[in-house]
Amino acid sequence: MQRSLVVSIHDVAPSTRAKVEKILASLAGHGVHTCSLLVVPDYHRLGRSLADPSFCSWLHALAANEHEIVIHGFFHQRARRRDENARAKIVTRIYTADEGEFFDLDYDEALRLIRKAQEDFRTHHFRPTGFIAPAWLLGAEAERAVIDAGMSYTTTLRAVRDFDRDRTIPSQSLVYSVRSGLRSISSLAWNRSLFHRLTSNPLLRLGIHPPDVERAAIWKQIGKIINEALLDRRVMTYRDLLTLTPNRPEGSHGTTKPPSQSPIMPQDSSTAFRAAPNNQ
Repeated sequence: MQRSLVVSIHDVAPSTRAKVEKILASLAGHGVHTCSLLVVPDYHRLGRSLADPSFCSWLHALAANEHEIVIHGFFHQRARRRDENARAKIVTRIYTADEGEFFDLDYDEALRLIRKAQEDFRTHHFRPTGFIAPAWLLGAEAERAVIDAGMSYTTTLRAVRDFDRDRTIPSQSLVYSVRSGLRSISSLAWNRSLFHRLTSNPLLRLGIHPPDVERAAIWKQIGKIINEALLDRRVMTYRDLLTLTPNRPEGSHGTTKPPSQSPIMPQDSSTAFRAAPNNQ
């Protein structure tokens, strides 16, 4: 498997566009000219993203320049429920600030939202092949809906799941959380360590959220990681990775059936500060 770097920008929407533009300009300065852009159809219920003509035209221009458009949830929000157990509260309120939208959706609702998103993108002449749940929290029923909706792949915190080729490509994503000073400091220490641990992994993933660009220390580290990674890695999108990677890369295994255990989420408590999508 070719040594590669996939940079994904999460929470792309009209309300985050200015920060995403700043991120893209800075990444280009480091030699990253293609990213997977995780677009939220109706971010925090502020209105359909693609109904904004300027935003839609901007996305088309980015797609024409080899950036990938990915469906990222639908509202990027999850309503709290009265009957939630302690684990659900920890995952949906602490791990991710009420944004684990697909954490425990039932099959019918998940499929409805995914198909609604697909139709919205098709209407505006986009045909995304990937669906990535907010905070990578994708429940078993929701994952089954992703497959049945015809999406080619999804990603979790620790892997890329290629449904078309029945395989999983292991790679834990570097990702930051800036919701507090402590989380920011912890993110810096964790991601530097994780980057070195992943040196021998063919695939390196870097997930960026819009608020990251406003934190000088974090953005400085992101730049250093990219510079080091590009010494022997090729930048590509998730779509390109799956197209160019041989069918059974070393270390992969087929797992297209939805897991029988609880929804996909980190298994160790040390990740609780890292992948919260609401970084503001």
